[in-house]
Amino acid sequence: MKTLISLSLLLFTLQIGYSQDSTATYKKRVLETTEVDFLTSYYTQDGENAAVSGGIGTEELSDITAAFVVSIPLNDDDVLTIDAGISAYTSASSSNVGPFDGDGRANPYNASTGASQGDVWANMTGTYTHNSDDRNDIWSAKLSVSSEYDYFSIGVGGSYSKLFNEKNTELSIHGNVYIDTWNAIYPTELRPFAAGGNGLNDILFTQFYTITGNTNYNPDFKTFGNEGRNTYSVGLGFSQILSKKLQGSLALDFVLQDGLLSTPFQRVYFSDVPDSFIQDFHLADDIERLPDSRFKVALGGRLHYYINETFVLRTFYRYYFDDWGITSHTASIEVPIKLSDKFTVYPSYRFYNQTAADYFAPYEEHMSTDEFYTSDYDLSNYSANQFGLGLTYTDIFTKFHIWRFGLKSIDAKFTQYDRNISLSASMISAGFKFVLD
Repeated sequence: MKTLISLSLLLFTLQIGYSQDSTATYKKRVLETTEVDFLTSYYTQDGENAAVSGGIGTEELSDITAAFVVSIPLNDDDVLTIDAGISAYTSASSSNVGPFDGDGRANPYNASTGASQGDVWANMTGTYTHNSDDRNDIWSAKLSVSSEYDYFSIGVGGSYSKLFNEKNTELSIHGNVYIDTWNAIYPTELRPFAAGGNGLNDILFTQFYTITGNTNYNPDFKTFGNEGRNTYSVGLGFSQILSKKLQGSLALDFVLQDGLLSTPFQRVYFSDVPDSFIQDFHLADDIERLPDSRFKVALGGRLHYYINETFVLRTFYRYYFDDWGITSHTASIEVPIKLSDKFTVYPSYRFYNQTAADYFAPYEEHMSTDEFYTSDYDLSNYSANQFGLGLTYTDIFTKFHIWRFGLKSIDAKFTQYDRNISLSASMISAGFKFVLD
């Protein structure tokens, strides 16, 4: 009897288990295993319109960046991504915040050897992403912190995406808030004229240097009372698979900034004020002064077309405008070419054109009676061409290993960027993706 009862219970249990298994649905994990991306780049530029020296002088700069992006699956539905990066640069332009710090003769076209010639920027961002069971709803939240010698920033953000029409259509919305605090650094020669300063009685002028030109150098200089800056952004996205070979997307972004939007160490020179010099360096009449608010709007679209097994066509266009008077157009094209199962080469081209901000004027063309002024050529009227060539290596079997991580892909790219106003830049970048076995 006990044997029959035990057998009956066993059969009943197996039946329940079979029934549960037969009705269960398989749910694929959003991310199967931990992924690690290592990204690095080397950037260099040169030009002759440095904002630090009022629109003239060297723009020579070099920058090395390294970043790790670690994506960790917390369960079937949730992923935690940690993005940590560091960037170190040296800049002949920014070195002239203090042009008299070095041993050589001060000149806007030569680098000073002072402390402002280089800096390190560090950033860390954490993003949590949750996917619904049917993978049609995706939520994310993020927190970021970044720091540099003259500012500190903290940001929060989030997004929501909805897929429908058998995942052929996607709608999304995202928002971010960044709270920045400047530690304002002003040009050396203006600091004695700030509130409580000694003006021309400062040791800089009385013991170390001789003023030429207008020897009665007496700028009406005031420091910024508010050193905070807030940025709020909201974006909307729409993506649609139009056919087996064609996919398109649209994006609309709004950005509102308020607070200190001027860069405190960028000089401005007035045409109605006599020039004063120390050695070969023109002493600032003032620093950049810009409105304490800015509203930006950008509307863009992408079209990706699968030509065949070898070629894919990727195009992009964006129109931008803001309430400082800038409008711009960006257009780009990229053509990935699959050379084999493992190698893809992708040439690219990008064109950019913008109008000048209402407050921009070149070196020594502003008037002292103006309310706002800048000689930063990033806010000028210019066009730019960018050419790129990249190469991707992919190994889905991850044969090469470092410890327990298999190498999934390598991506390398060279980019050449040229403005029609003397600035030229180039960048070499590389990315390595590893997966945990």
